[in-house]
Amino acid sequence: MRYLVLVSHGTFAPGLHSVLDMLCGKRDDILSTSLEDGMSADVYVEHLKEKIQVIGPDDSVFLFGDIIGGSPLTNAINVVTEAGLLPRTHIFGGMNLPMAMTVAFGEDMTDDMLAQAVVDEGRGALQEFKVELDDSDDEEDL
Repeated sequence: MRYLVLVSHGTFAPGLHSVLDMLCGKRDDILSTSLEDGMSADVYVEHLKEKIQVIGPDDSVFLFGDIIGGSPLTNAINVVTEAGLLPRTHIFGGMNLPMAMTVAFGEDMTDDMLAQAVVDEGRGALQEFKVELDDSDDEEDL
């Protein structure tokens, strides 16, 4: 099985997980936890260790964090390393909904193909949305 593990500061990861539940249905292969305001790193690490206990020796992991270098992701990397999962883990920072959906719907792809698709989707999702205003309509309304 392939697991998608979401980690973040605040409630971003659980919020993204909630959206995935709406769009993909509730699934056992999507896990999330976060470093909440006032929570110690030790408590966060214990929560994460509990979450990933379901991951077996033949499973792979796609670990998404809100920012590279942030405490949630760096601690999560340490946890997956201690659990012996690092060789089967693809790690990403800057998570967003399109990236997470790519993993959720990428069952037919190999892990390496999916990792590339995640990066491509993340890049493609970042765009400025421009609204074209027709100035002639504004003048007619005056």
